[in-house]
Amino acid sequence: METRNPRRWWILVVLCLSSLVLVVDSMALTVAVPSMTRDIGASVQDTQWILDSYILVFAGLLLASGSLGDRFGRRKIMIIGLLLFGAASLAASFCADPGEVIAARITMGVGGALIMPSTLSILITVFDEDERGRAMAAWGSVSMLGLVGSPVLGGVLIAHYSWHAIFFINVPVVALAVLAALTLMPESKGPWQRPDPLGAVLSAAGMTSLVWWIIELPRHGALGGHAAITLAVAVVCLVGFVVWENVTPAPMAPLALFRQRNFSGGSLSLTLVQIGNGGLLLVLTQYLQFVLGYSPVKAGVAFVPLALAALVGNGTGAKLAAKAGNRCLVLVGMLLMAASFALLATVSADSGFTVPALALGLLGLGAGLAMPAAVGALMGTIPAEQAGVGSALNDTIQQAGTALGVAILGSLLSSGFADRMPTDAPGQAKQSIAGALALAHGDSALVHTARQAFTASMSTTFTISAVGVLAAALLAALVMRDTGPQAAPAPDSADEPALAS
Repeated sequence: METRNPRRWWILVVLCLSSLVLVVDSMALTVAVPSMTRDIGASVQDTQWILDSYILVFAGLLLASGSLGDRFGRRKIMIIGLLLFGAASLAASFCADPGEVIAARITMGVGGALIMPSTLSILITVFDEDERGRAMAAWGSVSMLGLVGSPVLGGVLIAHYSWHAIFFINVPVVALAVLAALTLMPESKGPWQRPDPLGAVLSAAGMTSLVWWIIELPRHGALGGHAAITLAVAVVCLVGFVVWENVTPAPMAPLALFRQRNFSGGSLSLTLVQIGNGGLLLVLTQYLQFVLGYSPVKAGVAFVPLALAALVGNGTGAKLAAKAGNRCLVLVGMLLMAASFALLATVSADSGFTVPALALGLLGLGAGLAMPAAVGALMGTIPAEQAGVGSALNDTIQQAGTALGVAILGSLLSSGFADRMPTDAPGQAKQSIAGALALAHGDSALVHTARQAFTASMSTTFTISAVGVLAAALLAALVMRDTGPQAAPAPDSADEPALAS
């Protein structure tokens, strides 16, 4: 029996800190969007690119960065990503126009792509099957704590300073994570294999083009403008990547993982969930601030039911996984999430916060049960020597789902809002609820109409989200199996992944 690493729980602390910085950034930015867009004069397109540029780069580089971690050392690549993310966050705290913010977000996307595959890959190589579930639950719980704290902290910083401060809070978290990684974490890497530069280029070009096409889909249609060229590049590169990875003697990505039911079912289910979740926090933040009139601090506090319920779900799921199995937890959790979106679809301009609070609690509980179980099931199928690129493969298709969700649901929200506004309303008032309220100047009729139009469009968006998550639940029930992780063949001493202090 393989000896457990005596420092494994300290290593988990480092992994949690590394993931925490990504959660803190995402949630704090969500709360800051209304005040940031007003301050820098960002258009609707600018705002979407501030959010989407990160996803574009992140998704495009995940596979390549996972392969780099397996080849050159997961700790090394994670630390480089943290330093890059921290430097870009510091630069973003001094930005004064949309272009500068977008450039900073692109750099942060590169850093995030280096961080994320390394955290999960190190976790599955350090913890065995018996402890992996508890480690995964702890890792998810820390993310939930970040979900609670970062919107509140972000709101306080915005209220007392400015939106620039929400980027600066990443810097001390990054510094602590780097220090902990250098002092507590051993290096780990997979066995040596020949590099696959063509696979890396094809995956990066294909995923970047695909996500770019998805982002532009609401504005230009499937084939309008340059969309046809972008889609063609994506298809050619991704098909070429699949063909090349199946014929090269040293493939970068273990595509054979999709033959494992738990990996394919878990990945595709999580992707559908990400499509359903796309734009959730951004939409609700606008509802809280523009419809209910909440301050940034109060809007941040409003997400507490989501995070607290997720903590409960994480803890409960970790205890039930051994008895009920991952598939059962995924199914029950996703059904709860679908119910929460259906409840959010009933919200109107006069609903207040009671219904959204109940829905957020239900969503957090469902996510706490389903997400760690789904990730644990699919990660258990990945051999330790391919941990980095295997986890990146899963992350990549989920990020494509996130981009697709943001693009489709964001477009539905914007077009639905514009269609529900009066025909004689000013053009800027039809673009967004922020624009309508900015032009109101005491016009209570315009304010009321804008809020009604926004919540009606929001209901349509959440109805589609509920359908997407319900489809994910059915897919998980049909495809996934509770057969336990697939153990990789025992490596000999020459091929054993290095895990040295």
